[in-house]
Amino acid sequence: MIYNKIKAYLCLMFAMIIVGSSIVFGKIMVESIPVFLSSGLRFAIASVLLFVILLIVEKKLPKLTRKEVTILSLQSFTGVFLFSIFLLYGVQYTKAVESGIITSTTPIVIGILSFLILKEKLTRQVMIGVLFVALGISVINLVNSGEDGIRGNFPMIGNILVMLAVIGEALFTILGKLLSRRLSPLAISAFVTFFGFVFFLPFALYEAMMFDFSQPSINDWGYVLYFAVVVTVIAFYLWYKGVSKVSGSVSGLFTGFLPVSTALLSYVFLNEQLTSIHVVGFMFVVLGICSSSLFNKKV
Repeated sequence: MIYNKIKAYLCLMFAMIIVGSSIVFGKIMVESIPVFLSSGLRFAIASVLLFVILLIVEKKLPKLTRKEVTILSLQSFTGVFLFSIFLLYGVQYTKAVESGIITSTTPIVIGILSFLILKEKLTRQVMIGVLFVALGISVINLVNSGEDGIRGNFPMIGNILVMLAVIGEALFTILGKLLSRRLSPLAISAFVTFFGFVFFLPFALYEAMMFDFSQPSINDWGYVLYFAVVVTVIAFYLWYKGVSKVSGSVSGLFTGFLPVSTALLSYVFLNEQLTSIHVVGFMFVVLGICSSSLFNKKV
């Protein structure tokens, strides 16, 4: 029993570490390969891999109902298409470490949108969490303008774009609650990824016609492959394997590894410094996540 829980915790931890790494490597990737082209290639590769794995594991593809197609398409549009666009454009304007801190607020945003859309009860713990998270993000964004050159060209715009990515991811989760349990997590991932590829395809083709494919290095293309295999396929598998063994409140706490991963990798690969402002903002965000998840059994 304890061994299974430890395995689940490790799966959740490594999944969030990988997601944190995607913010750092995404910032590097889009410097050489445009957002739509890199995303189109990423989801094309991931779709093939996921459908192959799905056929191996489940022997056949499930037939989707009209409702399931609608929900999966909306999930893909919000949690794949819009999330990727806002995140990858956002990290071009702000620091990766700030993006990681903001992205870790996803559980709080899910709680707010669940209240607004699904009319779920907004508990006092969630409301306190929202206040802490809002305070943390405000601290990050109210850094004096003298640091803008270090933070990015337009850090406020970048942070707003990353926050919009978080909203897209939260909508993805909420829409998932409308799906029946007939579909396995693997099947959902495969179809959502495929629909994401379809959304990106026309824009990716447009960028491809004007792009010099000889310009990126092997390392640059390696980032695309990393996003397809590690971020899209492996991280998803680890997350759902872990989530199936623990409660929702416990899994929510592991999002705290996301900003830590982003901060450490930003320091190593991007030479970004973790300032006292980031530490204070991060502490408020962690307090918000803990107050809404750890002390709220309904989350």
